Amino acid sequence: MPRGQGSSVSTREKPKVGQAIGSAEDNRKHRRGAYLLLGLLIVFLHGSWTLYNIQFGNLPLPLDAEQAGKRGFSEASALEHVKYLTGLGPHPVGSDSLELAIQYVYAVAEKIKKTAHWEVDVQLELFHTDIGANRISSGLFKGKTLLYSDLKHVLLRVTPKYLPEAEENLILVSSHVDTVSTTEGAGDCSSCVGVMLELARGVAQWGHGFKSGILFLFNTGEEEGLDGAHSFITQHFTMAGKTPYHYMSMKCTSVTHPWRNSVNFAIDLEAMGISGKSTLFQGTDNWALESFAAVAKHPSAQVASQDVFRSGAIKSATDFQIYQEVADLPGLDFAYTDTTSVYHTKNDKMRLLKPGSLQHIGDNMLAFLLHSAASAKFLKDAQQRKQGNTEQDKAVFFDILLKHYSVRTIANFGFVKFILQCTDFPLYAVVVAFGLPYICQFPVPYVANPWLIIGLFGSPALLGAFIGQHIGFILLKRHLRRVYSRTKPGITLNMMENLIDLEAERWIFKSGFVQWLVVLILGTYFKVGSSYIALIWLVSPAFAYGFLEATLSPVRLPKQLKVVTLVLGLAAPVVSSAGLAVRMADVIVGSVVRLDRNPGGLPDWLGNVIVSVAIAVLVCFVFVYLISYVHISGDKKILGLLLSISFGLSLALASSGIVPAFTEDVARTVNVVHVVDTTGINDRNREPLSYISLFSNTPGKLRNELVDLGDEEFSCGRNMTIDFVTFTMKYGCWSYKDSNTGWSSSEIPVLLVESDSVTDGARETVISVDTKSSTRWSLGINKQEIDDFTVQVDSEKLVLLGDKSEIDGWHTIQFAGGKNSPTKFQLTLYWSSNAKQTSGRETKGAADLPFLVKLRTDVNRLTPQVAKVLEKLPKWCTPFGKSTSPYTLAFLTALRVNI
Repeated sequence: MPRGQGSSVSTREKPKVGQAIGSAEDNRKHRRGAYLLLGLLIVFLHGSWTLYNIQFGNLPLPLDAEQAGKRGFSEASALEHVKYLTGLGPHPVGSDSLELAIQYVYAVAEKIKKTAHWEVDVQLELFHTDIGANRISSGLFKGKTLLYSDLKHVLLRVTPKYLPEAEENLILVSSHVDTVSTTEGAGDCSSCVGVMLELARGVAQWGHGFKSGILFLFNTGEEEGLDGAHSFITQHFTMAGKTPYHYMSMKCTSVTHPWRNSVNFAIDLEAMGISGKSTLFQGTDNWALESFAAVAKHPSAQVASQDVFRSGAIKSATDFQIYQEVADLPGLDFAYTDTTSVYHTKNDKMRLLKPGSLQHIGDNMLAFLLHSAASAKFLKDAQQRKQGNTEQDKAVFFDILLKHYSVRTIANFGFVKFILQCTDFPLYAVVVAFGLPYICQFPVPYVANPWLIIGLFGSPALLGAFIGQHIGFILLKRHLRRVYSRTKPGITLNMMENLIDLEAERWIFKSGFVQWLVVLILGTYFKVGSSYIALIWLVSPAFAYGFLEATLSPVRLPKQLKVVTLVLGLAAPVVSSAGLAVRMADVIVGSVVRLDRNPGGLPDWLGNVIVSVAIAVLVCFVFVYLISYVHISGDKKILGLLLSISFGLSLALASSGIVPAFTEDVARTVNVVHVVDTTGINDRNREPLSYISLFSNTPGKLRNELVDLGDEEFSCGRNMTIDFVTFTMKYGCWSYKDSNTGWSSSEIPVLLVESDSVTDGARETVISVDTKSSTRWSLGINKQEIDDFTVQVDSEKLVLLGDKSEIDGWHTIQFAGGKNSPTKFQLTLYWSSNAKQTSGRETKGAADLPFLVKLRTDVNRLTPQVAKVLEKLPKWCTPFGKSTSPYTLAFLTALRVNI
């Protein structure tokens, strides 16, 4: 080789090394300071909060009737309906107030019929259901049979007059009028009823151009186990030919045509909180999702909510389950999720409805209904679905900054838990979660002020994530030191250490790609719809890194990561998911107040651990790129100090009670029940045991609640166990003071053995059940002893043999109905071949034998002592209602296996 060429190569290489050295010196002089890093963190958090408010808090301007016009949607008009319904107070199934609510809905529907467009046919019906049995056994209903009777629904059908085919193709819009016994139900779901009435008024002006009809179903019984939707789906087509039904001043003709058979698509409106945006959280029809995305004025939809809801993490169900599983209908499910902590409590009240909430869902639904009902494609697809000629694609759906997107996919999406990476330590936040019950008055001190979780769990999680990542940073530097000593022996020690720092920083940043790639692979494998989030967090930072940092030259030495790389890389991920992350954290916090299905059955720290792990996972994955910029900044101590201050301040506010855990508007659930118990009494002449029971589904003992109840003689502990048949109170308080008044012995239910025989080795026992005046009850059957059973009313068998699931060895029959529901039933038990063949004469040790059947009956009445206790409870307490909760007066009785 000529010397000149060799000299030339040498000359070209030397400046590059010098340049690298110069760059290293510049990097040391211009390392990122604490203020820059703090600024990036503030921008990140503030940007996330701003996006959350834009995505979930930005509500449309409410319109009055004049502004909306004859064919638009007016929130002011819808609120008039909500005002009347909430003014009735709680209106559960069987109550006088629910009768008044149904009358009101029917009267408004009659006005809609009279004012409809002259080319629109509006049919109105009050549908009175027969007794029925709901046998769905998935989700919350595993191990149960749900019975109902004497339910009343209002049906309003809108079709064009001159297109008979539209009557054969109906879009169902459904919600429920009834509430639980503890709330007036402004959000759940008087707001839905008000929206539907206003939608029906507007739709009745547009229906002359429809190709499909729209059926509005105002049902009752949803709160008792989705009974209203089930009765419509299973009974409406069976009512043809029956005599007209007269209801007070309202005359309703019988069903001359099975409307249920004409329903091809279902829309359910629900509430798991109060107000805010009504978000699409379940969808099963791709065309409908795309149509909603195209025409909705203020789209709000998240497949992540569907993933969480269907995983069972949120213990709830909607009528959509009936429409999907029983009727096999495609459809969409919408719900309010703001302030979910007030769900089913006294605080679900009208004054907490945010202006614009009803306008939001009203505008969206009116646009979607007008588009769908007028669509020839919808009509064609509906007809093909009836014939079974179409395959329904599943879809990924989400909205970003008020824009909605729908992506086709053939996957059937489920739910998957995130796997925490070994470089991130959520341990610190979990340790805090375990400690909170011991240092705070309430184990969950952040329910009324969810922002406290930023300091209580977010700061320790971020500190733990940084420590975990920094350990990886140190180990990586050791490895790079060995590599550089072999490959770059001519570099000075100082220069090598600086290059190692820069190289390690880049690898820590790129480790985020691997982290999100693993999440994406797992999400795809387990068919999680929200896996698109992992894709965005992988692709966008990787693109920014490749565009601004990567090089194809192996000679070029590493430089410090640019701040613009971080900003550009995180822009799309933050915009796409920051609002959703804040919303999901808020929903999880709100759900903690009703986490325990069996009061006192779960440890006090469990709710905190769930919240802390969720926050830690969020921090570990979302901050993986941002934290990588801290390791060579020289300001790690300042970061640790700021996080420690944030944690200490939050802990001080929570433990001192300066920031209360519960307020009058976000209250702690405390149920007061007058219990009359005959389960431990063998002699019918003896008086039953009577006491006042106090329990809470929210974690924590009842010390603070009893401060003003000192003279009521309550005793608390885990020995105060009550089996309420569908769930067990494992920790609570009892008081026997003045508990012998407010009820009578004539209200005590009766379980009577009518016959007990053995034929060909098979034992069969017939038991008559008399619930007295109660039309709401739960009965448990011991499946360890009983193989199968039937239930009969008069000569009609409601529950047939076969297909009985169980939970913990029990199958539960749950009944709820109107005032005219039957109170006498016949239960036939078919014993297992392995059951104890014990006769009624063998009474030795009978008290120690297990129960064969156990029964709880409910009466919705305040006894004097319960009223006194409720009045003395602090204002930050509220009763919590659900389908399995007892009313304020409950009677317990049972039969043991030695019948």
